[in-house]
Amino acid sequence: MVTWSKVNFLSGAALLALSAAATGLAVPAMAQGTQNGDAIGDEEQAGAAPAPDSVIVVTARRREESLQETPVAISAFSAETLQDRQIQQTSDLERITPSLQFKPAGQLSGNSASSVVFIRGVGQLDPTAAVDPGVGIYIDEVYVGRAVGGTIDFGDIQSVEVLRGPQGTLFGRNTIGGAILVQTREPEFDELSARGRFRVGEYDLFEGFAAFNLPISETVAARVSGGFRKRDGYVIREFDGLDLGNDDSVTVNGALRFEPTADFELQLRADYTKRDENGAPFVFAGINENAPVAAIVSVAAGCPGATIPFAPLQPGDPRFGAPNVPLIDDARCANDFQDRGNFVNGGTADVLSTSEVWGISGTATLDVSDNVLLKSITAYRSTESRGIRDADNTPFLLITTDVGSKSEQFSQELQVQYDGGPLNGILGVYYFDEDTNERATVPLSFPPSPPVIGSILAGGPGSRDLQVSQLETRSWAIFGEASYEITDALEVSGGLRYTEDRKTFQGTVLNLFPATLPDPDPLPDTAIPDGGPLFIYPTPNRETFSALTGSASVSYEVAPWLNTYLSYSRSFKSGGFNTRYNAPPPGFEPVPFDEETVDSYEVGAKIEAGDFRLNLAAFQADYGNIQLVFRQGVVPLLFNAGEARIRGFEAEASYRPFDTGLFIDAGMSILDDEILSITEVPGATATVQPGDELPLTPSFQGNLAIGYDIEIGNRYVLTPQFDGSYTSDVVFITGSVPEIEQEGYFVANASIQLEIDERFSVQAGIINLFDKEYLIQGNASLGTLGYAEKIYARPQSWYLQVSAEF
Repeated sequence: MVTWSKVNFLSGAALLALSAAATGLAVPAMAQGTQNGDAIGDEEQAGAAPAPDSVIVVTARRREESLQETPVAISAFSAETLQDRQIQQTSDLERITPSLQFKPAGQLSGNSASSVVFIRGVGQLDPTAAVDPGVGIYIDEVYVGRAVGGTIDFGDIQSVEVLRGPQGTLFGRNTIGGAILVQTREPEFDELSARGRFRVGEYDLFEGFAAFNLPISETVAARVSGGFRKRDGYVIREFDGLDLGNDDSVTVNGALRFEPTADFELQLRADYTKRDENGAPFVFAGINENAPVAAIVSVAAGCPGATIPFAPLQPGDPRFGAPNVPLIDDARCANDFQDRGNFVNGGTADVLSTSEVWGISGTATLDVSDNVLLKSITAYRSTESRGIRDADNTPFLLITTDVGSKSEQFSQELQVQYDGGPLNGILGVYYFDEDTNERATVPLSFPPSPPVIGSILAGGPGSRDLQVSQLETRSWAIFGEASYEITDALEVSGGLRYTEDRKTFQGTVLNLFPATLPDPDPLPDTAIPDGGPLFIYPTPNRETFSALTGSASVSYEVAPWLNTYLSYSRSFKSGGFNTRYNAPPPGFEPVPFDEETVDSYEVGAKIEAGDFRLNLAAFQADYGNIQLVFRQGVVPLLFNAGEARIRGFEAEASYRPFDTGLFIDAGMSILDDEILSITEVPGATATVQPGDELPLTPSFQGNLAIGYDIEIGNRYVLTPQFDGSYTSDVVFITGSVPEIEQEGYFVANASIQLEIDERFSVQAGIINLFDKEYLIQGNASLGTLGYAEKIYARPQSWYLQVSAEF
């Protein structure tokens, strides 16, 4: 861990040294290049009219303003920067963004497209429908409610902004860690244009993308784009040769822009993404051979020396009275002998990863006067997914999960924006309506006696949890924020938001042993087979969660090249219901969990002098009522059981000497997290203790990109580029599980590009240049079920890409 004294020293020393260095620099107009890429406002990169002096324009406060004058910690990237640094989807952003961890294949979902996102140590591990994410993801200002929809391919992208820290005032619910804003390109009226690229590479990679801008009239324009990616997997199942971790996706996007007058504009957008893949590339990480389930399957399979810890052997058994014999390397033994290595999977159960996500939205803006703008954002999104994983990754049936979900969401936002010189403000209302149906089947080896396990290994039915859930969320909010320039150098701002979420859960959980449903059958119209005790009757269960959150900041321009700010923000993430059980909950009703909160205090400085740009931020976040995973028996359940404190320091820099062709981008973050207390939950086993580290909160992250544009004659530009990122030790779940902990690692990419006449380019590159083997996901239940699993990143691979723009 990094101590706060070190963070204070580093942040203070950096501020003093860099301010002193900047003082000695000439201070002409804004730098001509980009810092992490110009977000909006760079004509060549983003397709929009350039802002004065190449200012990076961001929308963190729901209006366009300069990055350097916005009192928020923001990482802003243009489409060209994302492409040059090989950032192909949202999960890649962690390589170039301080304090961000974005992992695919949620631990309990088995779906490769399911996202687990943390910013500054705040997020959510559980990607299922009953739990909300802790970082909000937005596409063209539309909130993406489900974890599966958060893994977005960067096709026809204009910009991406990562807002670090709570964003509960302007962006609302479930943004206690931060927000990721994805903006697609707008249709343009001026000219017919097209752009496209095609890439081939290792693992039989074939990837294509094309976009067309279609001016229809002086007031109507359209834009259509689409892409596909096919690539073989890199983890092979020993059982049947199936390749896991493969890519097979297609995306289509469309936009229509209508501007009949200078005061009114309407934009309609639609997007569609489909993935049909073999399964997440989990591999065996470890097994606890003394855990009840692992012991049962070993005994049932005839493993020499295996005993059941909670069922002493009876007289007559040849092992009766003998000491427990260590398990040997035998295929009948559920022990570490099952480890096939980092890229071979030993499972035999069915696996699958599919998703289909689409959405439509309409954004209308009306300039009522020179000072007042009305804005309406209406959207509908649909998400359907299924993920099957063999969680133990062995030939045994310890646990397999099959989770399918279908979600529909509707949202409506209305805003009134005021720009009156020294006073700027926004007032809005927001409504969100989501309905989700989720079905989870969990075959596992936890019967009452070993003979039943024998039937499982022989293909019998065994034990199977079946969970059918219907979830509803009805949420509304009213919010407002205002900023006032007291002087040309001093601005104060503040805002409030009231949010009310009503959650409804109606579900049925069964444990399917050979038995029958109660009489009368409470599920007469379902296709659920008879069997097992019914744990939760299908009656609606409702809880309402509400909160008043807010933010305030003071920003001061010390000099034309130095802006500073001090800010406070509070946000919350809604509670909900646990939907997993393997024993009747109290009163045969689901157990709810409450909302969690974050209070964040931040100080920052933004420096821009000549060709050099540097942004700094230091913060403390008080994380309360944390939704932590405890276990009741073998089942993971969420409870509000923790308090934590997170402190950190972040820096991002860019250096682009004018007329030299050199460009350097860098970023880093230091995080010091501490779990202060753990609340005891009766009947549940804690998976974390005070002093443990929060998941996905590495103490240090750093990234560097360096390249050089070499002009060759008047037609060609040759650009070699190197990117590297370092991440310190990472844990993937709460608690200490060495089998799935990743030590610090460095990953690099390299590329060289030849641009011809600013229209054509050829690029070749290597991803994971040094072929580093490092974990990107991990999960474990060693105490009861006895398994641990992990996912390694894809090994080194090369690619060749051709691009054209007309």
